[in-house]
Amino acid sequence: MIVSGSTSQALAGALARELEEPLATTSYDRFPDGELLTAAPDLDGADRAVIVASTVSSDAHLEVLQLQDAAREAGVEEVVTILPYMGYGRQDEAFETGQPVSSRAVARAISTGTDRVLTVNPHETGVCAFFEPTATAVDAAGRLAEPLPGGLTDPIFLSPDAGAIELAETVRDAYGTGETDYFEKTRHSGTEVDVSPSDVNVTDRDVVVCDDIVATGSTMSEAVGVLTDRGVGRVYVTCVHPLLVRNAYTKLARAGVEAVFGTDTIEGTSSAVSVAPALESHL
Repeated sequence: MIVSGSTSQALAGALARELEEPLATTSYDRFPDGELLTAAPDLDGADRAVIVASTVSSDAHLEVLQLQDAAREAGVEEVVTILPYMGYGRQDEAFETGQPVSSRAVARAISTGTDRVLTVNPHETGVCAFFEPTATAVDAAGRLAEPLPGGLTDPIFLSPDAGAIELAETVRDAYGTGETDYFEKTRHSGTEVDVSPSDVNVTDRDVVVCDDIVATGSTMSEAVGVLTDRGVGRVYVTCVHPLLVRNAYTKLARAGVEAVFGTDTIEGTSSAVSVAPALESHL
């Protein structure tokens, strides 16, 4: 039985179709005092509950805990928790004395109600070790090639830095042709960062910028602006997790981005492809 959190209803439906498993009825209510009540009344008699919920907010985290408990209350034998997007995943260390390791805190809470955890392309794979048992990181980056237009002109797939070049290589390999490279970042202060492609010639070539998360779009739009100054052809942005908060779309469009393609780990207007096929093989 596939059980959807409120943030991942489309993905849960896609996964139910992929697995040919039933999709549970779920309800998301709020009491007058603000407390949440998330329920799945179809779980009685189910052998397995696969909870699918991106934790994009504190409420979404609480929904996961409530759905896990509802499954246990219904006597479900196995609970699998899928976090398509793991909130707090970038807070994987204490940055100053007295601060928490937030990803560890939420991982510990989620671990108490589940038998297995899957999460898609965590920003730092080390966060998987915070779960008990250890979570499995599912790589869905190859899915980002699907919505790209065919016939890109001598394409270059660029990652945000050298450490993420494997993500660009995965998208390139799935697309079938192209070169890979990465942006170099030079930090001058806490807020001032220069971004530029390393060495590759982008003149009149189509570029696909590949990242795991695009949040505010500030760094990405700056990088695209550099490409435009160098006579690039078309520029597309792909990301596994399209957070795209505040005026991120506007920033990217003003920089010259043709389109932004993301997955349905975070459901929105840029969710051009589903990660359900990548998850299916782990279930």
